[in-house]
Amino acid sequence: MTTPPVAAARPEPSTLYRWAVLIFVSIAMGGNYYIYDSINPLERIFIDKLGFSATAFGWLNSSYSIAAVVTLLIGGIVIDRIGTKKAITFFAAICLAGALLTALRGRPAVMIAGRTVLGLGAESMIVAVTTVLAKWFKGKELSFAFGINLLIARLASVAADNSPTWANHVFYPNGPNGEPSWQGPLMIAVGAGVLAVVCSATYWALESHAEGRYELGQAGSIDKLEFGQVFRFNTSYWYVVILCFTFYSAIFPFRTFAIDFFTNKILAAHGGMMASEALRVAAHEKAGFFNSMLPLSSMIATPLFGLLSDKIGKRAFMMMFGSILLMPVYLLMAYSQVTLFVPVIMMGIAFSLIPAVMWPSVAYIVDQSRLGTAYALMTMIQQIGFFLLNLLIGNANDHMHAGLGNPGGYALGMWIFSILGFVGLTFAILLRIRETGPHGHGLETIKAGSS
Repeated sequence: MTTPPVAAARPEPSTLYRWAVLIFVSIAMGGNYYIYDSINPLERIFIDKLGFSATAFGWLNSSYSIAAVVTLLIGGIVIDRIGTKKAITFFAAICLAGALLTALRGRPAVMIAGRTVLGLGAESMIVAVTTVLAKWFKGKELSFAFGINLLIARLASVAADNSPTWANHVFYPNGPNGEPSWQGPLMIAVGAGVLAVVCSATYWALESHAEGRYELGQAGSIDKLEFGQVFRFNTSYWYVVILCFTFYSAIFPFRTFAIDFFTNKILAAHGGMMASEALRVAAHEKAGFFNSMLPLSSMIATPLFGLLSDKIGKRAFMMMFGSILLMPVYLLMAYSQVTLFVPVIMMGIAFSLIPAVMWPSVAYIVDQSRLGTAYALMTMIQQIGFFLLNLLIGNANDHMHAGLGNPGGYALGMWIFSILGFVGLTFAILLRIRETGPHGHGLETIKAGSS
C-alpha cells in the first residue's frame, strides 16, 4: 500500500511582502484618522458661515461616538463572517461614504448623519487592522509593526490639524480677505477616504495573492463585549476604567473645540475684534499647530514611557503623575497669559504618559480569558465619555457665548475639563493605594523580564 505524498510546506511571506501589507493597511487607517480630525479646524467657519451652534458642532463627534458604541456591541461579527481582507475594504468604503455625506451639504442634520456613518465604519476598520497585524506579524516584529501603524495613523491627525497651513488655499480660496470655504477642506477628507479605499483594496489583492503561495498566520482574536463578565471585574480594573473615562473625556472633546479656542485666545492678545483678516488667518494656522502637538508628542513619547514602565514598574504612580500634570492645564489656558506652549506641552506629556501605562495595566489586572471583554468595555465607556463631553462643552460654549467677542466665555468648559482631571487624579490615587496594598496585582512592582 502506497502512502500519499506529503504536501510540501509553503514558505512564509518575505519581510518585504509583510511590510508592504503593513504600509498599505496603515495608510488606509491614516485616511480614517484624517477624516475624523478633518473637522477640528472648521468650527468657527461652520458657526459663521453655516449657522452652526457650538452644540451642533459637538454633535458631529458625539454622533460618531454613538455609532462607535453600536460597533462595539456587535463586536467583530462582520469581520469574523467575511474575513479581514474584505472587511477592511468594506469599512473603508463606509468611511468614504461618511466623508462624502459630511461634505455634501452644509446642513447640520446631513453632516451629523455623515459623521454617524463614519463612526460605523471607522471603529470597525481599526479592529480589522488590528487583526491583520496579528495575522501577518505575530511571532515576528508585532510590537514594532503596531508602533509603525499608529505612527502613520497619527501623522494623518497631525496633517488634519495643520491643514489650515499646508492647505491654506483650500480654506481661503480667495485669499485671507475673502470668504473661507467650508466644503473645500472636507473634500480633502473625501480624498483621504478614497486613498483609504484604494490602499484597502491593494491589501485585499496582496493577501489574495499570498494565500495560494505562502503560509500565513492566524488572525488575532477580536475584543468582544460579553455582558455576563462585566460585573465580575475587580476594584483595580474599575479604577482604571474611571481614570480612562475622565482622562480621554478631558482630551479628545477638548481637541474638538481647541482650534477655535486657541485661535480666539491668540487673537484676543492681538487686537481682538479689531484684528485684520490676515492676522485671523495666521492665528487659525497657529491654532492648528498647537492642536497637532498632542498626537505629535504621543507618536514620540508614548513608546518611550511604555519602555520606562517596563523598566521600573510604578504604573499606578505614573498614571497619578500624569493626572497631576493634566489638572492645571485648562485653567492655565483660560486665565493666564503664559505662552500656550507651556500648557500644551504639559498636556502632551500627560497624553503620552497615561495611555502608555494604562492600557497595558489592564493585562496585569484582568485574567487573560476575560481580556477581550475588559478592553471592549473600557473602550465603550471611553466612547460614552466622548459623546457626553462633546455635547456638554458645546452647550457650555453656547451658554456663555464663547467666541472672539467674549474669549472669557470658554472658561466654563475649561472648568469642566479641570474637574474631570481632579476626578481622574482621585481614582489614580485610589488605584495606587490598592496596588501597594495586599490586593495589588503587581502594577507597581512587575518589570520586564521579572517572573
